[in-house]
Amino acid sequence: MSVMRCYCCSSASFERCCEPFLNGTESPKSAEQLMRSRFSAYATNQYEYVLNTYTREKQEGLTIESLKQSADGALWFALQITPPSAQEATSDTVEFTAFYFENKSLFQLHETSNFLIEDNQWRYHDGTLHDDCGKIKYGRNLPCLCGSNKKFKQCCATKLR
Repeated sequence: MSVMRCYCCSSASFERCCEPFLNGTESPKSAEQLMRSRFSAYATNQYEYVLNTYTREKQEGLTIESLKQSADGALWFALQITPPSAQEATSDTVEFTAFYFENKSLFQLHETSNFLIEDNQWRYHDGTLHDDCGKIKYGRNLPCLCGSNKKFKQCCATKLR
């Protein structure tokens, strides 16, 4: 039996990485863990988790349905976390690039996210999008964006079929 790699593209299995956060048996202990689990929630359409991990202020005006509609048609498949530099290493921000397919095209979302601790839990507050968000071209023979060490055409690009 093969172990499923986590949706967040960590080297861990889903069972040992994000699944305990998504099913509520554990809470993320860092902003990065919360970021990774939110990506996995989007990848598995668990919008209640996404909503519940916003700060209270940001939850106002959001619904599970509105989150679902905003992500409708997107197939999230790869996450890359940018390691913080020594000067900017703060535990409450995470820079990431998330990759997804929509209408058979490849897109990226590049954001620096801000997290807060509320009620002893990490919560997503807001983020700043970078200028390189949007539709991208990526060579089929390049290494897959998910970090599997396979060619893109033999890995995540197969999800378009």
